[in-house]
Amino acid sequence: MKVKRIIVKVGTSTLTNVDGKINLQCMEQLVRVLSDIQSKGHEVVLVTSAAITVGYSKMGLSTRPKDLPTIQAAAAVGQCELVHMYDRLFNEYGRTAAQILLDATDLENAERKQNLSNTFNALLTRGIIPIVNENDSVSHTEIRSKNKLFGDNDTLSAIVALLCNANLLINLSDVDGLYAADPKKDCNVHLIREVSEIDDRIIALAGGAGSVCGTGGMITKIRAARLVTSHGIDMVITQGSRPKALYDILNGAAIGTRFIGKPQAISQFERRTQ
Repeated sequence: MKVKRIIVKVGTSTLTNVDGKINLQCMEQLVRVLSDIQSKGHEVVLVTSAAITVGYSKMGLSTRPKDLPTIQAAAAVGQCELVHMYDRLFNEYGRTAAQILLDATDLENAERKQNLSNTFNALLTRGIIPIVNENDSVSHTEIRSKNKLFGDNDTLSAIVALLCNANLLINLSDVDGLYAADPKKDCNVHLIREVSEIDDRIIALAGGAGSVCGTGGMITKIRAARLVTSHGIDMVITQGSRPKALYDILNGAAIGTRFIGKPQAISQFERRTQ
């Protein structure tokens, strides 16, 4: 396999059980595969969701809180738990992990943006796996603001891919990829294996938030794909419950849905963060 810099985003539905607690089996399998991929010479960044869900579960709450202070408290509790488990598991496979928390101000300030890029490069060149999430415990912008830069971890993973000058973004979801129609309504619908252009038809297939998968829904994944592909970075959406599929993806197999990168004009991300 050609050595690549890979961003792997994993969603809340993959990382947690129905009660909000961490799905240890899924997390352990993911960490094992990522550790093995790194041992083959690849550079790996993990963008993780689930801090708020894990946090409110650990706080003894039965559902996601609605008031901002409690949401941010849950994010703080959950992030601590997630990083603790990731660090413990990566250590078992002889890997070193680091935590990076981002909010919109980190990307809108040129100096901070450059510092972030430098930090990612320093970690990756030393064989350290950055674990990235939104900094929800101190910033309300990405939770409730209408002027979001991230809006969800699908978009965050795309931005991280640009910061790291990645070769590939893999979005581990609770669906196999983008379908030609809603698979919940039509069991015979086919999976779209490759998308060379994200046009109105592709956007229409994604539907609204939460229409097909996860908290953000397929539409946020399509927006992330549009961002990275405009910079020549491929993105793959695939089922997160099968992390071993990452091996096949790196070998070029037709797993999930692959969006083909094609460099285009300057992006909204660049305009907002220059």
